[in-house]
Amino acid sequence: MPLIPDPNKIRLAMLGMVDGNGHPYSWSAIVNGRYDADAMAECGYPVIPQYLGAAPKGALGIPGVEVTHVWCDDPEDGPRVAKASCIANVVERAEDVIGQVDAVVVATDRGYEHVERCRPFIEAGLPIFIDKPMTDNAPDLRQFMTWHEAGKPFMSTSAMRYSKEFRALDERLAETGDLRLITVSMAKSWERYGIHALEAVYPMLSAGGYTSVSHRGNEEANFIHLTHECGVAIHLNVINDLYGAFGHVHAFGTKGAVEAKFSDTFHAFKAQLEGFVTYLRTGESPVPFSETVEQMKVIIAGIESRKRGGSVVRLDEI
Repeated sequence: MPLIPDPNKIRLAMLGMVDGNGHPYSWSAIVNGRYDADAMAECGYPVIPQYLGAAPKGALGIPGVEVTHVWCDDPEDGPRVAKASCIANVVERAEDVIGQVDAVVVATDRGYEHVERCRPFIEAGLPIFIDKPMTDNAPDLRQFMTWHEAGKPFMSTSAMRYSKEFRALDERLAETGDLRLITVSMAKSWERYGIHALEAVYPMLSAGGYTSVSHRGNEEANFIHLTHECGVAIHLNVINDLYGAFGHVHAFGTKGAVEAKFSDTFHAFKAQLEGFVTYLRTGESPVPFSETVEQMKVIIAGIESRKRGGSVVRLDEI
């Protein structure tokens, strides 16, 4: 059952922008199917005009969907995003979009802020897409679980789930024989980018099977060991300045090894946004909420293990 009045004419609001995250620029351009190249070149994120410009002809745009409103934390950013991504309306407060749009995108990746960023729209009954991670602490995870149990419509994923490179790797796992070890390398912080590392490989193993987390390292260099009930070990290496190995996955087994590198950002972002649109049009989330909860528990357990000096934290403790 659709979550919006007219599945063929969906109005979205793009809300929030924080340091190191230019999603309002790129996601709005991907949805709207157009952008001002000169203004986008000045967005402050050189990679965005690069991958938008490299997109296949005709690939921009999601039919029947338009980002019609934008709000940014810094009032000076809103008009810049609107010009670059061809958005008609800039609002002074995020809540001003209520009654003007069919759904909202919370485009920030600070998990500890998301409950309060989402609360006005949850209470207004607007469907929400929440940028990764949904949260990074147990009290807020409980709040999201309460909202889900009450039937509130929202979803959250990492674009890495939709990476064509990693999903192609899923099909090659048999080449390893009996799978024993999966490793991922990722840049930036565990709190903000650990979910990228996890969702890159999460579909490779059965959901609901992660059992414990242990952290080695520190806040700048996070070395995370995950255990899964199937016996495969997962190592997630998230280091602040590891840009040279951003999005590398290796899988090792008794007979061989396979690997993949994330490269097509445009494809992953568009597929992620299309997943949200499908949710709006059908009421069926492409990602079961139970999986999102498990992933958030892994992120939270990694933080807790780091606080405990690397001791093992079981997911059933969270």
